[in-house]
Amino acid sequence: MGFALLGSLGSYVSVRDSHHWNVKFQSFTLKERFVVGFNLAKNFRAYKKFGRVSLCKSEFVDSEERTSPDEVRKEMEQCYELIHRLGRGVVYLGSSRMGPGHPHYSQTLELAREIANLLDCTTWTGAGPGLMDAAIKGAQEAGKAVGGFKIGKEAGEWTTSKFHPYLPSETYLTCRFFSARKHGLVDAVVRSSSSDKTAVVALPGGVGTLDEMFEILALIQLERIGSELPVPFIVMNYDSFYAKLLDFLDDCEDWGTVSKREVSSLWKICNTNSDALAYLAEFYDLPFSVNKCMEQKQEAHVNKSLKMF
Repeated sequence: MGFALLGSLGSYVSVRDSHHWNVKFQSFTLKERFVVGFNLAKNFRAYKKFGRVSLCKSEFVDSEERTSPDEVRKEMEQCYELIHRLGRGVVYLGSSRMGPGHPHYSQTLELAREIANLLDCTTWTGAGPGLMDAAIKGAQEAGKAVGGFKIGKEAGEWTTSKFHPYLPSETYLTCRFFSARKHGLVDAVVRSSSSDKTAVVALPGGVGTLDEMFEILALIQLERIGSELPVPFIVMNYDSFYAKLLDFLDDCEDWGTVSKREVSSLWKICNTNSDALAYLAEFYDLPFSVNKCMEQKQEAHVNKSLKMF
């Protein structure tokens, strides 16, 4: 006698009995339903015939087929080669949705420009829009190297593209796999000698930003980031953006799920760009003054204005 197993697949369900797989996709919308059923008899390899998965009545999304772990390994190697060519530096994690009209965009652009000047290093991002784009442009204003690990489509984007709108193709890699992209972002901040000046800068962002933030935080916490020397981790708390997250982590301390001051010892919370620059200057024992920073900012603004004429 057969028996049924019910399992969730996101917003859909799959049903299996003991004799064969009968997978049904059903949209849980109130106005209309669309059901697709197909039988995967005995051999699960039959599933490889399906190159696309139906998400709704009028939309199909191409699925990535991993025929071998070697594909992921090769993409990781490409990430490492790009880092070796451009050099390690500062990795910026941030929202893809905060565009040029958002105040955090201009703050990020200024921060990336000043950090690139201070540390004289490569600026790394996810090579996407939003605050990632602001970091790229800030580094370009400083005349420093830029590198990136792109994915086809960021959150909030409607189209998929393997190409960056203006970066030279040799400065970024479009990743098929998130695991390879994350390996690249982590390796870009590894410090093997005291001359390496790197950092992780977490800007305001959503689910993807938090995912990357906490993965890197866990690697630092467990000393598994692969760096022989400590790597500064800065959280930019513009306009108290992360205030509730920090309150939650305080609650975690009260509940005992993290030790007292465990998380706060792993990163530096900065409310302003000046705070972040001062922290990095102290971390790497570099000369820095707020007045000098303001002078450089004014000079950059003048140079930008002159280019417009």
